[in-house]
Order: sequence, then C-alpha cells, then structure tokens
Amino acid sequence: MALIDAGLRGALIALLALVVIALLPQRQRTRQTALASLAIALAASLIVQTLSASPWVEQQLSCQPQAPGIGISLGSAVLFWLFARAVFQDEFRLRLWHGLLWGAVVLWGATVCQWGAWGPGWVLMRAIPIGFALLGLAAVVGPWRVDLVDSRRQLRLVVVGGGAGYGLVQVGLRLTSSDGRLSELGALTDVALLLVLTAVIAGRLLAPRAQGLWAAERPLTPLPPTAPPVPPAPDPQHAQDQQLAAALADFMGRERGYAHDGLSLAGLAQQLAAPEYRLRRVINQHLGHRNFNAYVNGLRVAEAKRRLADPQQRGLPVLSIALDVGFGSIGPFNRAFKAETGLTPTEFRQQALAES
Repeated sequence: MALIDAGLRGALIALLALVVIALLPQRQRTRQTALASLAIALAASLIVQTLSASPWVEQQLSCQPQAPGIGISLGSAVLFWLFARAVFQDEFRLRLWHGLLWGAVVLWGATVCQWGAWGPGWVLMRAIPIGFALLGLAAVVGPWRVDLVDSRRQLRLVVVGGGAGYGLVQVGLRLTSSDGRLSELGALTDVALLLVLTAVIAGRLLAPRAQGLWAAERPLTPLPPTAPPVPPAPDPQHAQDQQLAAALADFMGRERGYAHDGLSLAGLAQQLAAPEYRLRRVINQHLGHRNFNAYVNGLRVAEAKRRLADPQQRGLPVLSIALDVGFGSIGPFNRAFKAETGLTPTEFRQQALAES
C-alpha cells in the first residue's frame, strides 16, 4: 500500500506542476490575472499538502518540522474559496484583505504544535476547511440560475463542487482518526480523490493545447477541386436564435420587460415561449452577456440614467425612478448604478443636469 500511495502522490504532484506551467501565460491577460494567480497558488499549495499529508511525513516526523506544511495546507481552503469566486463571479477582484486572511489561516495552522489534542485550536483547525468548503459551495450554487456561460455552468459541478466535496471528505477522514492523523487507507483515499479531481481539471486545461499535435500534415501543393464548392446549408439553429433575439429586443425595448417585478431567466423564457437553454445562449453569444442579472440591471440602469439626466424629471425622487425601472429597493439600485457609472444616482443627476 505504501508503494501505491507514493506512486499516486508522485503522479498528483506532476499533474499539479503541469497545471501551474499551463496557467502561467494566462496571468498576462488582464481579465484573467486574478483567476490564473489563484489557480497557480492553489495548485502550489496542494503540492505542499500532498507531501505533508503523506503517511511517512505524518508518522515519522515530529510536530515542529510538519508545522509549516500544515499551515500551507490549511490555507488551501481559503485559496479554494477565492478560486471559486474568481471562476463564477465576473465582478470578483482580489483585495488586500484576501491575502491577509490567507496569511492568518496559514499562521494559525503553523502553530499546531502549541495546541493540546482536541483543544479549541484543534477544533478551529478542523472547522476552517469545512467553513470555506461550504462558502465554495455557496459560490457554486448561488449564481447557478443566472449564469449564461454553458462551459462555466458545467465547470461548477465538475471542479468546484468536486473540490468542496473533497474538502469535506478530507476533514471527515481526519475526524474519524483518534489522533487527527490519516491512516494508511485514509491517506490513500485522500490522495486518490485529489488525483482524480486534479486530472479532470488538468484535462480541461491541457486537452485543447494537445489537439495541434495530432493535426494531419497539409500537402505541399493544393489539389485541384474535383467538383464546384457546395454552398453551406442554412443553419436552422441560427435562424431560430435570430428570431428569438428579435423577440427579446422587442420585449425588453418596446414593452420594457426589464421593469417587470421579479423577472427571472425562467420567467422570461416562458414569456417568449422559448426553451431556457436557447434564451441563455442568445443572451450570452448574441448579446455578449455572461450573467442574466447583470444583463437585466444594465438595461434598468440605462433607463435610469436617461431619466436622471432629463431636466423635466429633476423633481422626481431617485427612489421612484429606481422602483419604476424594476429595482425592488434603493440599495440594489444604488450598488448597480455605481458599479456601472462610478457615481451615485444623485451625483450622476447633479452632474448631468449641470452639463445640460
């Protein structure tokens, strides 16, 4: 069993290193810097965890040499939560307090040798992975219905849902141990689960890059055509999407559908008599939106901006405009408006009316 465990850990470390190498170029892309950086940090942290959680390390080394690895392993829970948010929340930005939180958790885990067995510190150490695993699951489930990107919707269950499940299983394995250490079978189960999860992620990252290796060689000189080219057949899916896009534009424009109370993706699909998956595809691929709520709020804010800049409506309260364009209260309206314009509605009105 020891040889199997060592082999699995070697394969896992190699895969994680491959993921890091594949993601390094992505850090140069402005929109993906946070996601790539967090994924690299998480993979590096998991390499440390793979080594520090091996049966030989836990059984042969004393507590002090293990402490740094334990701290970094505990910090993986924070990195997983941040990674989940970066994947599924388009507005996510890395903040200083994120790094401070990670550092605090790492330092806490590195002081494990100072705690008594089953003391408050030990309990908190087990609670941290559970808490951040649940936060990661919330990041998966929360925006599920309003996510318009199909590949990202599939990624939720495969990667982040699996990651949260792995975190909970890992804590459960340690809770069933009398001294908090993994048994040989528990360690083997732990590394096998993590290897499967990492293999799925690595496959999604690296498979597109490998397709070019198997491309057929092109002939040195083009062959003459044996028959005149056949024009492509009309795509019925494209025509249906165009019709749905036109119906959507009419409903959102002429009928002010965005102002309907409690508008949802399912409700809008029912209103337009279209399958939800097709409406999601139209809003994402034809209109370029990744989140349904952001799409609707963008239309609401656009009308609010027009009305706030209208001198004839200068006496109309901001709350009345917010409610009339579809927001349920002033708080969400103010947040959406400032995220779009960088100004509060009142500041925008004052500036617009002064310029007019």
